[in-house]
Amino acid sequence: MIGSKLDLKQLFSRFRIPALIFLCFVFASCSSVNTITIQGSYPSPLVSQLPLTLGVVYDNIFSDYSFTEVDEYSGEDQYVINSGASQVALFNTILPAVFNEVVYLNNADDAVNYPDLDMIFKPAIEEFQIGLPQKTRLDVYEIWVKYNMSLTAPNGNTIADWVMTAYGKAPQSTFGSVDDGVNEAAIEAFRDLAATFSLGLTSIPEVNNWLQMNNVL
Repeated sequence: MIGSKLDLKQLFSRFRIPALIFLCFVFASCSSVNTITIQGSYPSPLVSQLPLTLGVVYDNIFSDYSFTEVDEYSGEDQYVINSGASQVALFNTILPAVFNEVVYLNNADDAVNYPDLDMIFKPAIEEFQIGLPQKTRLDVYEIWVKYNMSLTAPNGNTIADWVMTAYGKAPQSTFGSVDDGVNEAAIEAFRDLAATFSLGLTSIPEVNNWLQMNNVL
């Protein structure tokens, strides 16, 4: 009887650490975060080019932008959506179509190295929202993004500062997986921005005033 107790104790000691490791693995698996990296292509808009040289600044917050969707019940991170690289690709397609020449700057101070610059553009994301069918009870994946756009003169003086929004959706019936649905909704939102920006830039009152004052329009 004593031998049996010792055997049980030895058995428990032998398997205690592996069991703890197994439990940790199970809990980690249950709380894993799904990472979605947005990937897609953007057609170059067909618009009349402005005869200007534009400097562009993408700061790290913009170029590395990611959004985390938190589970409303557990409070844990559920999805991480990386869209920074895709949005840089978006503007790298839009801006050369709108402006005669585009120069990419590390920061606004680099403007001193480019005496021919007419203005400097810096985009920023103010808000990013995602709608998932399992939460909204709608048959679509949705992405909504609020941007702040800034145009300044090379000397730092503000030309225009305005807000733009973009919206995209993808039907759940077509894109069954969350990854594909969110990706497609994001691409649609970014394409929506591309159309609004390229067609409406000169209609922004401050931009229009600056272009007229400098005999561009």
